[in-house]
Amino acid sequence: MTQDVNTPVIQRVVATDAAVARIDKLRQEHGKIFFYQSHGCCEGSMPMCFVEGEMGINAGDVQLGSIAGGVPFYASLGQNEYLQGLQLTIDVMPGNAGTFSLEDGCGEHFVTRLRLWTDEEANALQAQAASK
Repeated sequence: MTQDVNTPVIQRVVATDAAVARIDKLRQEHGKIFFYQSHGCCEGSMPMCFVEGEMGINAGDVQLGSIAGGVPFYASLGQNEYLQGLQLTIDVMPGNAGTFSLEDGCGEHFVTRLRLWTDEEANALQAQAASK
């Protein structure tokens, strides 16, 4: 089954312009990078940026999408299931977060903003999944 070319592709993960600018700087400094959505409690649930190979991705991890021109974005299988009904928008906020993420120490940190899918988007996502 193939997707109708007139149907827009729904992105599970997107990034703000500010996040893309920070990601571009990190790629210039570190080369290939990726994101992993941590799943701590409350403020511990944040996107973490790593150099490719710095942290292993395993069979229990799922690529939710890519941002900023092809930077992969992963989450654990359990986190993926929890996030099914939500779009993730990656943004930056002022201040250091005290994490192991690459941007720590630069004066900003990545955050994830969540938005519920509309009924139309949820249906389009189901169609996308069925066409793969």
